[in-house]
Formats: sequence, structure tokens, C-alpha cells
Amino acid sequence: MNVLFLTHSYPREAGDAAGSFILRLAMALADEGVRVRVVAPAATGLASHADIGGIPVDRFRYAPRRYETLAYGGNMAAQVRDSWVARVTLIGFLGAEFQAGVRARREFQPDLVHAHWWFPNGIAGTWVARMGNIPLVTTLHGTDVRMARNISISRPAFRHVLQHSAAVTAVSNWLADEAQSIVSVKRPLVAPMPVATELFTPSPESARTENLLFVGRLMAQKGIELLIDTLALLPSNIGLDIVGDGPDRAALEARASSLGLSARLRWHGAVRQPDLVPFYQKARALVIPSLLEGLGLVAVEAQLCETPVIAFASGGLTDVIQHDRTGILVKERSTDALASAIRDLIARVDLGASIGAAGRMYALAHFAPESVARRYADIYRSALGSGAT
Repeated sequence: MNVLFLTHSYPREAGDAAGSFILRLAMALADEGVRVRVVAPAATGLASHADIGGIPVDRFRYAPRRYETLAYGGNMAAQVRDSWVARVTLIGFLGAEFQAGVRARREFQPDLVHAHWWFPNGIAGTWVARMGNIPLVTTLHGTDVRMARNISISRPAFRHVLQHSAAVTAVSNWLADEAQSIVSVKRPLVAPMPVATELFTPSPESARTENLLFVGRLMAQKGIELLIDTLALLPSNIGLDIVGDGPDRAALEARASSLGLSARLRWHGAVRQPDLVPFYQKARALVIPSLLEGLGLVAVEAQLCETPVIAFASGGLTDVIQHDRTGILVKERSTDALASAIRDLIARVDLGASIGAAGRMYALAHFAPESVARRYADIYRSALGSGAT
């Protein structure tokens, strides 16, 4: 079986974190007899055709180079919402993705198209699939569902993509419920993305520090400001490692300085996936202060390293964390509640080691690439059997 992936986020090189779970799924599908080819947007310094991990990828140009900023930044929806230039660029993006998808379909002869995120790739996917008279599978990852929820004019397009997909999947139960509540459609199938179980492992040689860890984009939705405020309520020997970058970094650094916390924070910027592992292995806990995460694969990565995870009981994270078993869920979104959960974890006799061990077992059972690939291969076969296009 040949499957054509359409995505706006995909590793630009081996080890790149952007869309790494999509590459991981493509690689794991090979053992299920599924060959994958990927269509993804261009970026500075990237060749138009490449091979990463044995998976061919075609990169499409969609604007003059200085305007090709919609992909890989994690803020496409916000750009389109706030900028007329981005809206015009999006039109070029959709047209270029469609053309690249048609070229790949002619050369690769896929049996099925798999669009990751309904926006923008599901839109282009409906056109490519219809032209080739083949089924479309669309996966909802989180930011796309949030867009359909918050921007009412996007809902007709959201409904169109879901209605013209032979199968729709969501990476968490919460996302499946959200999608169904936004538009009246059949509930999406729940099928998470895989995590690199061979990469994220515990390290018995490295003793854990007293530092907490945050991994993610530095933007309001991720809740990092609340975590910084929480740090001010914790003992002074507890620090915070911040891995990631984003538009709010300068404001967050100023916030930390105003609270007298600069010496307790370390800003590491975005790092490649292999370089993330030591951060997880040495952290006392990974803290996820955001709300309404589609799934939260960083929680799974931490679990695989036997690092306790503390998060708010929100969104897809409730699929990953079973309170007091595979992690800690905080019901009230406040600095006091979060600080209390962190103190309670540190006060445990085993410092949360039993939670970390249970988290790893859960992550291995639910997010191993081979298990996820088997689930998606079954979805593909069912979509092909339905005859829907």
C-alpha cells in the first residue's frame, strides 16, 4: 500500500523536532507493508527533494523566500488571523501544496492520502484525493481543532474536510469530543502519534537535580508565565530549565527578572530531539502548565525517561496521565495549586520514582511506534475497503 502524507510540519533534517512524530509514523508503517511519501513546505536551506530516515519528502515553495514563514513556527493560525500578508500567503500555500500533491500522486501512485491537521493540509487533501479518486484520511492534532473552535468562519471548511474524509482520527479522546461538538459529524477515531521509545529512556547513571523542566513553545497558550510565577512560591534551591523558543521569550525573561528569579532560570532555546533526552533524565519533574493540549507528547517523552509529569487536568493530557499513578494532575489552574502539587511530589519518600516508573510502562504500552503504526494501517485498510473518496 502506498500512502501520501500532506503536512505543514515535518523534520527539516534528522533529529529536528518539528513534526518528528509524523516521520516516526511513516518509518514504522514500513513494517505494516505501507510505503509513505511526504509533501511538506519549503524552508531556507532545504532541498526540494530529500530522504530522511528512508522516507522521501518533496518540499514545495509557496511565496518569495522572505514570506515563507507560515510553516515550522507553530503559529500559522495566529499569523493568518493577524496579518493580511499571511492570508494572501496562505492562498499561495494551498495552491502550491495542491500542485505538489498532484505531482507526487502522479509519480507515487498512492492508494490513499493522509492529511495531518485539517488546516491547511486537509483542505488541499480533499482536492488531491478527489482528483485521484482515492480516499482521504485526516488526523486532528490539536491546534487545528482549536482554530475551528475559536474562529467561526473556519467551521464550514472544517466540516467540509471532515465530511470528505473516508476516516478522521484525533490524537486524544478530548480532541475527538471537541471535533464532534464543533460540527455535527461522526466522532473521530482516537489514534495517537508515536514517540521514539528507543531514544527516550531512563538513565540510571545520572542523578536527578532539583530543577523542574518546561519543554515547549514560548507562547501564551503554553502557560509558561504561570509556571514562572509558581517558581516564586517554591524553595530557592529549586530551579527551572526552559527548553524551547517563541515570540514571548523576551517578555518572559523580563517577568522572571521582575520577580527576582533570573538566577533560578536557565533558557536553553529550541534543541534537537536527541539533545532533549538529558534534560528529561536529570529533571525532578516535567511541568506542563498549559490548557487544552491536543495530546502533549512531551509528557510521553518524559514518562519514557521515568521523569514524573505534573500537569493541569485538561485536554488530551488526561489520556496520558492517570492521577497519582502515571503522573500528577492538578485540577485548579492557579499558582498555589501548581506549587502545592510540586511540593507534594518533592516531599514523597521516593521523590516520585514510582510514578516515573509507572509512567514509562504506560507510555511503552500506548505510544510505541509499532503499536501506533498497526492502528493506522488498520484505519487505512478500512478506508480503502469503504470505497469512500
